[in-house]
Amino acid sequence: MKNVKVGVVQMTCSASVDNNRQKAVEKIREAAAQGAQIVCLQELFTSLYFCDVEDHENFKLGESIPGPTTDLLRPLAQELGVVIIASLFEKRAQGLYHNTTAVIDADGSYLGKYRKMHIPDDPGYYEKFYFTPGDLGYKIFETRFARIGVLICWDQWYPEAARITSLMGAEILFYPTAIGWDLDEKDPVINREQHDAWETIQRSHAVANGLYVVSVNRVGTEANQQFWGGSFIANPHGRLLYKASHDREEVHVEEIDLDKTEYYRTTWPYLRDRRIDSYAPITKRFIDSD
Repeated sequence: MKNVKVGVVQMTCSASVDNNRQKAVEKIREAAAQGAQIVCLQELFTSLYFCDVEDHENFKLGESIPGPTTDLLRPLAQELGVVIIASLFEKRAQGLYHNTTAVIDADGSYLGKYRKMHIPDDPGYYEKFYFTPGDLGYKIFETRFARIGVLICWDQWYPEAARITSLMGAEILFYPTAIGWDLDEKDPVINREQHDAWETIQRSHAVANGLYVVSVNRVGTEANQQFWGGSFIANPHGRLLYKASHDREEVHVEEIDLDKTEYYRTTWPYLRDRRIDSYAPITKRFIDSD
């Protein structure tokens, strides 16, 4: 059996980058103490979610990758023998920034980065102001414990991203995320629909691709957003193995059996029956009738 223990860190953030980094270190240690072998942090965990406004001052939060945060986490990964998935605000060059996740292996080596491909621009999520779309393509990382794929937040709504990453051989798909309820929205039905859609689309990626999906969200109130937590782990049939609360920080470790992927993929052989010869139109923006 190929069992892997996955650690989820759902936490609140403050305006202090140093405090957020130290909190993350403490929670990684907590996950490792529970036996975690791969630990995933939420999207942009070193700061408050600054994309709720368009403010040039926030560009000062950007950092190089590798850089200060990876320099902090690499010896920690080596000490604890854990893989760390760290979502950061990357300063690539003057005036060029990305929403990027770095992956550090259990020996402390830097395995590389994934740059967020899909960038939203919505009320409270003005990410196009800050982030250039990723140009590294979809990525997998050969870690000590598993071959993992990483996508980031808004990527989670796109089945194409999950499919491609899965076809590259990912055994587990991780989504560092920052999403919540608008405090001005008082309709409970709308709030529930938004959350349920977010969870459902990611669970569907697990089903369609026959792999484990791990979604790690932040929690707490920031500006006009109530981040809804609800981090979860779904098995290759979309069943929830773990779901976090909506209002608390949580560190959870879940043991998953990667050998079960064979069972799900042979019992429900979606990959076998794909009609790849018929999919060329998917590359069009819209399939016009004329």
